[in-house]
Amino acid sequence: MAERLADAAVNEDGCGWSQTRRVAPNSCPRVLTREPPGPRRGMEEEKMDENEWGYHGEGNKSLVVAHAQRCVVLRFLKFPPNRKKTSEEILQHLQDIVDFGKNVMKEFFGENCVHCGEVVQLPLEFVKQLCLKIQSERPESRCDKDLDTLSGYAMCLPNLTRLQTYCIAEHRPILCVEIKPKCGFIPFSSSVTHEMKHKVCRYCMHQHLKVATGKWKQISEYCPLDLFSGNKQRMHFALKSLLQESQNNLKIFKNGELIYGCGDARSPAADWRELAHHLKPFFFPSNGLAGGAQCTRAVIRELVHVITRVLLSSSDKGRVGALRPGTRGPHVCEASPFSRSLHRQGKNTPERSGLPKGCLLYKTLQVQMLDLLDIEGLYPLYNRVEQYLEEFPEERKMLQIDGPYDEAFYQKLLDLSTEDDGSVAFALTKVQQYRVAMTAKDCSIMIALSPCLQDASSDRRLVVPSSRSRLAFSVSVLDLDLKPYESIPHQYKLDAKIVNYYAKTVHAKDDTVMSTRFKESEDCTLVLHKV
Repeated sequence: MAERLADAAVNEDGCGWSQTRRVAPNSCPRVLTREPPGPRRGMEEEKMDENEWGYHGEGNKSLVVAHAQRCVVLRFLKFPPNRKKTSEEILQHLQDIVDFGKNVMKEFFGENCVHCGEVVQLPLEFVKQLCLKIQSERPESRCDKDLDTLSGYAMCLPNLTRLQTYCIAEHRPILCVEIKPKCGFIPFSSSVTHEMKHKVCRYCMHQHLKVATGKWKQISEYCPLDLFSGNKQRMHFALKSLLQESQNNLKIFKNGELIYGCGDARSPAADWRELAHHLKPFFFPSNGLAGGAQCTRAVIRELVHVITRVLLSSSDKGRVGALRPGTRGPHVCEASPFSRSLHRQGKNTPERSGLPKGCLLYKTLQVQMLDLLDIEGLYPLYNRVEQYLEEFPEERKMLQIDGPYDEAFYQKLLDLSTEDDGSVAFALTKVQQYRVAMTAKDCSIMIALSPCLQDASSDRRLVVPSSRSRLAFSVSVLDLDLKPYESIPHQYKLDAKIVNYYAKTVHAKDDTVMSTRFKESEDCTLVLHKV
């Protein structure tokens, strides 16, 4: 059964659903016939053992379990206890996720970076037993929603903590770094009413509100604009900041097991020592590096440099060339600790070296910049669509608000005009672009690394060098579910809350410090003597 699920996870021909025959573990499945979209049937015929699966992680809307031996995961939807959906609704929801990934996000990010997976139907008894098995491993903060155990539907996907260049699991150590880069630009829209939004990025402002509300204990020094700058010095600083205060924006897996991230109880120094112990065989395989603080720093430095090289490397071609939003805001965030440090030294921040157009960060940024109007300019257009739907509710399906996410939906996203003609069509296009942009702002990048074998001349993998070793790598994007249309009012209110809190606390404090400095300078007297 696990073999069949693994086959389902790795077989995506990019042009339609495919049925694959069962294959031997050491061979790659081939496409036989194309079938219409729908769940893979007949999964009940073979026994599924919940003990072969383990808890892998979860977000706000779904939970993932991974198979112990094979490079495959199952993704289940989650719902609040009082909000149950029918099996048909869950099936449609999952199929929409698959279609959106295949018809929209694969076009933007490229064939090899997006893994859409397949909807499968599982035995209900297996799902119930699995739910009981993993319950104790779930974080308490995530247990407000229950795993869907009634429909039997799930998504079968490749395990992205493994290398994605071959179909089968390999018996070599694999390191995977998951980064959630967040929004990499400052709003450039003239609809922005608060001047602070033209100077400080959303992530840096939001940090202060999250700490104030107890979401995190301390503010991270990470700024997305540094990572997206393409400047290696700024990128190194951004990645080190993520390692120091990862929050939920960085995780590191070794052989599929989480070894770093999402913990803030220990000191970064203790965490780095343990992390360096795990990473040393990847970057210094000859074991010629002594232990201690110097070893830790050397290993972390190698990790940062390798991740930077991978992020700047070209991947397969997507269709982001069609996206040219044009105008961009400042390339430097005033709140970035990197920028502030240089400013105190009297130096200017190196703005950017520019991202190579083929790299994944460039593609991510281009999709993020489909947010052409900012939420302030978008919200009135959302209200225009809402008013139209109140008058003509039967038109909702025709407007494709809830799908289908097909080629026609994708083509409408390429209209980058900002001249409002007052039509519902214009408003709807901007609303859909905003939803796609918000999806890209919240996606995760998975970088899988594995030491190259000594005789790797026939290896078809991409390879990145480090100081003492060569590492095969693959890059993937996940968390690409389209953001809900209904969440736009919430985003509008949250945006105002973030900006207002930052302006009243952090920025006001900065102004007070500046005014104090000016007052002190007024009390000084400059005396000039003839020489």
